[in-house]
Amino acid sequence: MRMMSRTIRHPPSLVRVPALLVAVVLYGASGYLFFEIPLKPDLRWQDGFWWALVTLTTVGYGDFFPATAGGRFLVALPLMTVGIGLLGYVLSTAAAALVEERSKEIAGMSSQDLENHVVIINFSSQGKVERLVDELLHPVGLGRRTQVVLVDEELPQLPPELAARNVRFVKGNPTRDATLSRACVSAASHAVVLSKRPGDAHSDEQVIAVALAIEALNKAVRTTVECVDPSAEILLRKAGCDSVVCTSRFDAHFLGSEVLHPGSQDVVDHLLSTAAGGQQLFIKSVARELTTFGAVVKQSAAEGHIAIGIRRKGKLTLNPGDATPIEQGDELVTIGATTPARS
Repeated sequence: MRMMSRTIRHPPSLVRVPALLVAVVLYGASGYLFFEIPLKPDLRWQDGFWWALVTLTTVGYGDFFPATAGGRFLVALPLMTVGIGLLGYVLSTAAAALVEERSKEIAGMSSQDLENHVVIINFSSQGKVERLVDELLHPVGLGRRTQVVLVDEELPQLPPELAARNVRFVKGNPTRDATLSRACVSAASHAVVLSKRPGDAHSDEQVIAVALAIEALNKAVRTTVECVDPSAEILLRKAGCDSVVCTSRFDAHFLGSEVLHPGSQDVVDHLLSTAAGGQQLFIKSVARELTTFGAVVKQSAAEGHIAIGIRRKGKLTLNPGDATPIEQGDELVTIGATTPARS
């Protein structure tokens, strides 16, 4: 009862504005008909309401107008005065609501309602996240229409560069179900967990906790995580992650390869980048009718791809012989300009 009494005495703007609008329109229509019907007997209620709305919004078509003194000074004048104030109040309320909603969205306080989107956990650096988003949204990747949600606990607001890429932002602790639910992880198609502090092995603890929380909410999501310590890979795979990228291991590989073969990092970077254009690496399942690697090479060449190896039960074999048999479940590694026709 106290809440009802308080609502009646101080109604919210969503109730107050429509009620005031209805009251003013009803006053204008009834007052207009009361004073004008003696001079214009053919006037009807819809004419009165039309005149009241036109006057209230300061449009003034001139198809109906009061001719009597009472209609002009007791109805039209108050209606015009109130109309200007009411219109300004409605516009300011709507603008304030839009600004507040946009501010909440930029600050990461709003909840998302998406499906088949990508969730990126942790804002390690702006350049890194921008490059990752560009790779994912490339036409050769997931496509420009794919929605991306960034989740981070410390980022004050979404950078303009990411907002320009239509990235959405959720601020909060990514190890908590409430934060992941606001990012709609349960309906996401991909989740990417970045290392919070690249180079710091202690950040792997948070990555493992986030991976466990994501898998608990959505086991169908394809989870790709980044770790620093190679020993964390085993725990992350036990947590249910589909792919684990150990940055320290790849850094060593890139450095060693560049020392022995200068320029090799440019080749690898080009093959791994969808945004760079040209040729990329693809991994796909092998068609059942192909029984040897030689047959796979011919089929790939017909599709404009170069077959360079097969992956069997997680183990990669590059440049196998043409007579190498293809087993069920084998995956083919190719280089090409576009996604292979068969998958």
